[in-house]
Amino acid sequence: MQTKLPMSQSRTIQSKLVLPPDTNHLQTIFGGKVLSYIDEIAAITAMKHANRVVVTASIDSVDFLSSARVGDVLELDAVISSTGRSSMEVFVRVRSKNLLTKEERITTQSFLTMVAVDEKGAFLLRFRQ
Repeated sequence: MQTKLPMSQSRTIQSKLVLPPDTNHLQTIFGGKVLSYIDEIAAITAMKHANRVVVTASIDSVDFLSSARVGDVLELDAVISSTGRSSMEVFVRVRSKNLLTKEERITTQSFLTMVAVDEKGAFLLRFRQ
């Protein structure tokens, strides 16, 4: 029988500083840079949950709700929202914080599906034994 893991066991939080090379001509962060951060934290979260290597199967949804500017700090928070036999859905929320004004807002929310793979990169039928 499999034991259920609490979401807190695999929850992952990362902080990233928005720097000029990460931004466009409006001095706001590139969406692709945010997607890269989201994909990375989703993989870490899923690997913590599965105790196995995972890869991204799909980015199911991405909602860019507001922008982050140079000097803001992005805080990414990821949790497992559901699991299947060999896949996991990860929810990622990105907040931007201006450390000088204390202004904080949600910038992006995303759901990703991650799948477990073996050492050769082949999909596993089950991620937990």
